[in-house]
Amino acid sequence: MSNTPQKKAATPEVFLDLKVTKPPKNSVGFGALKSAVGMVSKYMKPIDALKISTKINQKGGFDCPGCAWPDPDDDRSILGEYCENGMKAIAEEAQKNIIGADFFAKNSVDELAELSDFEIGKSGRLAEPMFLPEGATHYQPISWDDAFNKVGVHLNGLNSPDEAVFYTSGRTTNEAAFLYQLFVREYGTANLPDCSNMCHEASGKALSETLGIGKGSVTLDDLYKAEVVMVVGQNPGTNHPRMLVALEKCKKNGGKIIAINPLEEVGFMKFTNPQNPLKMLTGGTELTDVFVPVTINGDVAFFKAILLRLLEKEEQEGHVFDKQFIEEHTSGYDAFVKDLKAFNFDECLRLSGVSIETFDKVFDLILNNNKIIICWAMGLTQHENAVDNIRELVNLLLLKGSIGKEGAGTCPVRGHSNVQGDRTVGIWEAAPKAFLDKIENKYGFKPTTKHGYSVIEAIEGMYKKEAKVFFGLGGNFISAVPDTNYSAQALANCNLTVHVSTKLNRSHLVTGKEALILPCLGRSEKDYQKTGVQVQSVENSMGIVSSTKGVLEPCSDSLISEVAVVCGIANATLKDRSKINWLAYKDDYSLVRDDIEEVVDGFNDYNTKLKQPSGFYLPNGARIREFKTKTGKANFTTNKLPDWKLKDDELIMMTIRSHDQFNTTIYGLDDRYRGIFNERRIIMMNREDMKERGLEEQQVVRLKSEYNGVVREAHKFKVIGYDIPKNCCATYFPETNVLVPLDSYAHTAKTPASKSIRITVDKV
Repeated sequence: MSNTPQKKAATPEVFLDLKVTKPPKNSVGFGALKSAVGMVSKYMKPIDALKISTKINQKGGFDCPGCAWPDPDDDRSILGEYCENGMKAIAEEAQKNIIGADFFAKNSVDELAELSDFEIGKSGRLAEPMFLPEGATHYQPISWDDAFNKVGVHLNGLNSPDEAVFYTSGRTTNEAAFLYQLFVREYGTANLPDCSNMCHEASGKALSETLGIGKGSVTLDDLYKAEVVMVVGQNPGTNHPRMLVALEKCKKNGGKIIAINPLEEVGFMKFTNPQNPLKMLTGGTELTDVFVPVTINGDVAFFKAILLRLLEKEEQEGHVFDKQFIEEHTSGYDAFVKDLKAFNFDECLRLSGVSIETFDKVFDLILNNNKIIICWAMGLTQHENAVDNIRELVNLLLLKGSIGKEGAGTCPVRGHSNVQGDRTVGIWEAAPKAFLDKIENKYGFKPTTKHGYSVIEAIEGMYKKEAKVFFGLGGNFISAVPDTNYSAQALANCNLTVHVSTKLNRSHLVTGKEALILPCLGRSEKDYQKTGVQVQSVENSMGIVSSTKGVLEPCSDSLISEVAVVCGIANATLKDRSKINWLAYKDDYSLVRDDIEEVVDGFNDYNTKLKQPSGFYLPNGARIREFKTKTGKANFTTNKLPDWKLKDDELIMMTIRSHDQFNTTIYGLDDRYRGIFNERRIIMMNREDMKERGLEEQQVVRLKSEYNGVVREAHKFKVIGYDIPKNCCATYFPETNVLVPLDSYAHTAKTPASKSIRITVDKV
């Protein structure tokens, strides 16, 4: 092929017709309705859209394939228990365009790589398995049996099972994920990287260490009852719009909201609930009481400033800390206080970039309230000091006794709709011994206890040709990972790359010597098996497991489920040496849930509980003050300030999503809430930084990053002046993933530091 792996992995360096307006002052409302209806009417069949709208996120319906925000336990809105971006996700998954052999015969891999990510995604739903032979320019059809056998031949031909990588996307259901990790472990490796490695791995590490569980501790009801909700490093208006409903209820009940973020996102400020006709007519709800424009990666510094002032008040007046909670339920308090006193308040506040006036408003709310919830997302988790960020939040909650009681606790807001469930049922490169022992007792084989590849390690292994087969169960791997050029070469070094997908994406165009695209059913489609239409299950951000059952007819007779794909490949690979009857699972998913019940804690009476309309909660020790840590208590920690020393010409860059985007999926080309339309190759800069560099609005520039002596470049971006702290800038991903070093990641978690990249901006 003429295009290099790096070129096929990159987004085209072309400009469209950029338009910039002032950002709106209100989120959701009629604008969201118009956008969602427009997307659905353009890309879906009308009858399918009608079926979808009445069943998505409803009891007995199907779970939105977008984010992992929970559904209400009791009432669900009859006007639609979904958001704008949820409907965009459905319009993408259930689009009316179908592509198969004819499409790929007309379009070579190189030609498809010239398209934008938006155009690739809108090419259509994949209708049949496709195979790219070594040296070929076009994908060609292949039967399911031949595809399964080809994977089996490659896997069985490796010198070691550890030469294979098995990636998982967070949209995979519990049933498919459990079988997938079971197959991988029986095959003989623990190379199970997943999208958690790139987003909330730092949350899991920090929460497990401090509270004994790598999940959040709150429920939706807690959010309604909180006195203070802090939303940190998160843009709910775009990434989790249904969260705004919960924040609105919190406000109605007298709660206060603090938004901490480099950008003043419109979703923080005002929200018009489309489920409330009166609000639609009379205007929205003012959400944020205090907006804190923290500098990029200034969060630890800001929270240390709060902790220092709280400690000062406690020592002067007392009754600031929950001493009873600290004495009964925590460990490490004295060491924490001693370490905290080594920091200077003024220096911490300076490093945070926050004014004393804004700080005082936040401090008064924290000082005078004890029912505090802290929500966060990737604005905190994608830094080298990401684990410290989360641990410092926990320190604050522990001091106030704001863990394990009504209206208080931790709330990491997950992205993919079942990323938390996948980890729960075993998608983990470092699974605990107790889980592996249960697998051995149940199935009669001994899983390896060797630590498998995380995402970063998998890329390094493929680049060094130590891993030779890549298998992706969902997702768009090449557009999600850092260091695009390096990662593209890593995939190209493989003998075989395989992707299980619903629609075309850029990862299908960055291939090994041979490549397979295996099309699967979408979440919205009926899954017909021998025992009837199957029900599956997912776990949301707050630990609720619920059922999901598609309502649309499959768009192609050649599609099979993810469960069927996993079972087919396991059967073709392991054959007679397997101790498991893989094909039986394919016929009846309740058998999978019976096994999950035996192997995974918290799933007692799984099949029975799943019939409950609202699902069921998994056990959560932090919720009831049972902290399963090494000390048996919640642990205070000591954390350093990030050591940022920018050169005179450097900025710190964070990658972000546009409003027409969820993770790597580009739904459209408008970032409506930021006033940026019809363009993605942009960099948002502080206007003073622009002036110092002699840059004008929409000037074309080149971006460069240097890390550990390696220089990376991203070409052809347009500058937009924006209200962002000085020395900070923001760009969209995946366009600037090329600038994110593979070796810059969170300590102990290896989450890529995509939110804190040192760059320079040069005129073209």
